[in-house]
Amino acid sequence: MSDDLKAAVAAGVLPAEERFAELLRSIVEVARSIFHARASSIFLYDEDTDELVFAAVANPDEQSLLGMRIPSSKGIAGWVLSSRTPLVIDDLKNDLRFAVDVAEQTGYVPQGLMAVPLLHDERVLGVLQVLDRPSNSRFSLAEMELLGMFATQAAVALDLLASARRARAALDGKGDMAAVARVAAALDRLEEDKRAAGLALLRELERVLS
Repeated sequence: MSDDLKAAVAAGVLPAEERFAELLRSIVEVARSIFHARASSIFLYDEDTDELVFAAVANPDEQSLLGMRIPSSKGIAGWVLSSRTPLVIDDLKNDLRFAVDVAEQTGYVPQGLMAVPLLHDERVLGVLQVLDRPSNSRFSLAEMELLGMFATQAAVALDLLASARRARAALDGKGDMAAVARVAAALDRLEEDKRAAGLALLRELERVLS
């Protein structure tokens, strides 16, 4: 099967981007709640531009940040991305890696944070951050491990999102491949008996074409 045909099938059966956005937002919302944090966010790494992009934020009044881009070399998130190392900082103002100018652009300058890289199949896909615990709290090793579990979920979601975008991009301007995607989508929606019949028909078509 050609790469274009694989992409066509993927585009037909993968959920819409909105579904991935909902999943990512649910992850940051739960993370913020569990850690009693002021904010939580997920950055997606855009390899083409070498930038970090806000992919999800927990606060309803911060949704305007979605899509905002920062250089991947800047700030704590950039350091975590490049080093692939989790990081806990309770006093950001004394950390030279902290990019105050970037924080000011978002409208919120945190005092402390915990950040973990989002890794999937040895690839770094982005960064998950939790900002500002209550003043009498400190991030513990157990909490870092818990945040790592959230990071695993987020990495899977980001990988699927990237796959969906590549698949649909491969279909742009390719009408024949778009038809294949529609067939794949229709087959995926069928009930079990009809799906079995549809698969049998496709196998016969494959035999004839080969």
